[in-house]
Amino acid sequence: MASREPGPSVLWLVRHGESMGNVADAHAHRAGAGRLELDVRDPDVPLSDTGRSQAEALGTWLAGLPQDERPTAVLSSPFERALTTARLATAGLDLRVRTDERLRERDFGAFDRMTGAGIREQYPAEAERRDLLGKFYYRPPGGESWADVALRIRSLLATEGLRHDCERLVIVAHQAVIMVFRYVLEELTEQELLAVDREEQVANASLTRYERLESGAFRLVGFNEVAHLTAEDEPITEEPDAAQQP
Repeated sequence: MASREPGPSVLWLVRHGESMGNVADAHAHRAGAGRLELDVRDPDVPLSDTGRSQAEALGTWLAGLPQDERPTAVLSSPFERALTTARLATAGLDLRVRTDERLRERDFGAFDRMTGAGIREQYPAEAERRDLLGKFYYRPPGGESWADVALRIRSLLATEGLRHDCERLVIVAHQAVIMVFRYVLEELTEQELLAVDREEQVANASLTRYERLESGAFRLVGFNEVAHLTAEDEPITEEPDAAQQP
């Protein structure tokens, strides 16, 4: 009988709290603008005040778990909004927050800070190419596709599975990264993943939880859970409709 591959016993996927980029994106969509108003590069975009409160609410919930259910390790995207979320959410757990660049946000390349409306206006040929290839395989000029992100996630799971064998691991990352985790861990097809993406947007500071089975496979226990936010009367924030995303 083949031995079980190493890996965490429990895996929590957390999207970062609301960022100033999320706020700017919402404003741009409401105004019908083609570009977000931000004066910092994407890795440095901070949390909004709401985002910090959301991360702290998550921290209250994690710290309130029984000792034998609390996280034992934390891994974060190095982007400021994710790293701050990770630190605030695990402040009461006495855990070191490690970063891994493979968890960074998907690179939008030339479309960074642009809305779907702006892309269709300024890059109509690229908009047509995206419609042809589909969201999963389309790569913006100089950027990444979701398939590219999947390669990062497969690499991370291979190395961090060894490091965190049998641990309860929290990973703090970004919406597209969490969706691609689902694709990899559940062995979804492109069509199945995009169907999930159409039905539900990953909320800021939400929890997606997997448990490891005896076979070594991961079983989805909860997706996009926000009860810890509503318990603290924190607002639930998420992206505009998926169809409007670049």
